[in-house]
Amino acid sequence: MSNTLTKEKIDWSNLGFGYIKTDYRYISNYKDGKWDEGTLSTDSNIVLNESAGVLQYAQTCFEGLKAYRTVDNHVVCFRPDLNAARLKSSCERLEMPVFPEDRFVEAVKAVVAKDIDYVPPYGSGATLYIRPYMFGTNPVMGVKPADEYQFRIFTSPVGPYFKGGAKPITLRISDFDRAAPRGTGHVKAGLNYAMSLHAIVDAHKQGFNENMYLDPATRTKVEETGGANIIFITKDNKVITPKSNSILPSITRRSLLYVAQHYLGLGTEEREIRLDEIKDFKECALCGTAAVLSPVGKVVDHGKEILFPSGMEHIGEISKKLYDTLLGIQMGRIEAPEGWIVKIA
Repeated sequence: MSNTLTKEKIDWSNLGFGYIKTDYRYISNYKDGKWDEGTLSTDSNIVLNESAGVLQYAQTCFEGLKAYRTVDNHVVCFRPDLNAARLKSSCERLEMPVFPEDRFVEAVKAVVAKDIDYVPPYGSGATLYIRPYMFGTNPVMGVKPADEYQFRIFTSPVGPYFKGGAKPITLRISDFDRAAPRGTGHVKAGLNYAMSLHAIVDAHKQGFNENMYLDPATRTKVEETGGANIIFITKDNKVITPKSNSILPSITRRSLLYVAQHYLGLGTEEREIRLDEIKDFKECALCGTAAVLSPVGKVVDHGKEILFPSGMEHIGEISKKLYDTLLGIQMGRIEAPEGWIVKIA
């Protein structure tokens, strides 16, 4: 699909998951120890010096969230305050100035309000993806943090991550490590995703949908995939997620655990999960902003197949309840916990 479509020509029901330029983006610059007041711009291009910190030493981090049109035709965002807090954590780890959390939320609201005609209609399966990000802008030669930064937010309408329903996918146990034991795996740094690109390309060549990474220290415990957290369902319907210092703290995972406990009455637990345990679980799924929840039917460990009882044809019963409930909250069909939904229009 072209990335220059006008909003009048978008076929909302057949959108892919890719970039489409919208009318406005938010920009704020950090210089001389402070952020400027920020602005909305129609210019989607960025001009940088050839020695900019981001280009030389990958000093950049980002977030991802969505705006939705609800059943009663309001435009809302889902828990943007948690994205603001996670960006703060990323900036602190990467020696970047923190963009104030309250300004982050206001900037998200401002750019969505200006691009509101790009928020897909309710029922189309599409949403407005929101990408806040920050990077070092001034020339840097020695290995050190930049002195000047730019914070930006752009939006793009996207279709559902899975066309034709959430069919279970296959993971392989990766021989690569996603993060170092005391590295940056817990922050949303661009470099973490660059590190996973070779592994995911190789997985696709071998016929797998994604990699399941193990803990880098002992390679005996489950961590996450290149772009999503993992959840498991036990035979007695407890929802379990891996616990590790090198896992990105997913807002979707956090929300699903709350939904499991407070909406579905299920037990939940965050703990270390050994690789040799996963054969005992009845369901497995990936969770993240893009797909909300994606069922996993099978994990392949160097030729040995671990097939979950939920199978390769349909999403598991508990996974479906989790997905339907969280999506219902986001779309306004189910009452949300206080503070989860931020109304824009």
